[in-house]
Amino acid sequence: MATQPHPPPPIPTSSYREIYTYNAPWPVYAQNWSQRPNTFRLALGSYIEEYRNKASNLDLGMLGGSTPDVLGTTGDYLRIWELPSSDILETNASNHIGEWARPVPNLTLRSTLANVRRIGQSKRDFCAPLTSFDWNETDQNLIVTSSIDTTCTVWDVHTQQAKTQLIAHDKEVYDVAFARGADVFASVGADGSVRMFDLRSLDHSTIIYETPAPSSNPSSSSNNNFNNNMSPSPSMATANPTTTSITLPPVENPPLLRLSWNKQDPNYIATFQMESDTVLILDVRVPAVPVVELHAHASTVNTICWAPHASGLICTAGDDSQALVWDVSKSKQRVLRDPLLAYTADAEINQLAWNTAQPDFVSISFGSTIQALKI
Repeated sequence: MATQPHPPPPIPTSSYREIYTYNAPWPVYAQNWSQRPNTFRLALGSYIEEYRNKASNLDLGMLGGSTPDVLGTTGDYLRIWELPSSDILETNASNHIGEWARPVPNLTLRSTLANVRRIGQSKRDFCAPLTSFDWNETDQNLIVTSSIDTTCTVWDVHTQQAKTQLIAHDKEVYDVAFARGADVFASVGADGSVRMFDLRSLDHSTIIYETPAPSSNPSSSSNNNFNNNMSPSPSMATANPTTTSITLPPVENPPLLRLSWNKQDPNYIATFQMESDTVLILDVRVPAVPVVELHAHASTVNTICWAPHASGLICTAGDDSQALVWDVSKSKQRVLRDPLLAYTADAEINQLAWNTAQPDFVSISFGSTIQALKI
């Protein structure tokens, strides 16, 4: 969603409930809060194994105001939508977001931007699927997208043109995020690296971190020891020695799935590996080694998000149905195992978002349910 560079202080949330729940008609995956000041509006996207997916908007309607929002979605293309202004939406007394007395205005498609590349010498164009995107908070005309074709593309929303496109990784790019400011962004991907780029100097990138490659198969080491210790028989001693060469497949670095850039302290980036229960906190000033590791999830981590109002707070969630809030600012330990807060959902949590306009709230999604939690 569109953001404002300097929002005023949020309205007190003492009148809000602790938890709001909404059950969507389809599995929920994508979500984000409106960045506009004094709103309590949440956009949702579906996860349906079909070409057409769904986008929807939820508004608690307690703060008033009828300013339109602009939001983006990615999949086959980068699409820019507008939620038109409307009268104040009414809610009933239930704990469900989105039970309105009259229909919600439909989203209006403003533009469709295609990540088109030419395939070899052929005249065919190829539009690679987009995996993620981020909207720049300082220059709201800029959006950066990541793609499975190894590229990141920076778009100018105003001109509806690609400002620059670069080969960011050796393999698929899974996530991308801007730092605070208009020029620097980072990405993660299937090659297991975190790479940082500066739009003012795209001749090179900085590798902040690379996942360590798994150790080689221990069975091969055991076999070698066995062969070396075996005493040859006389018949073996007289035979001509032969050497058998076994070519093993290259050991690949585990992929990194997501990253989140700390907007309050842009020295820090959080990320995690595929099928890992650990979240890594990286310091861009000290590449190669995580400065903090978060160990408390009992299963795979799926999503992470820094707090928009406090530099040391981060929320993590995953397949153990846990949403955990950590304070990494006060600990001098490299490995943290005790989160500050914990919430258990009814199923595996696949996505979360921290509300910028009302930072007391974090939203999580699991299955077709989305919840807004007051923390």
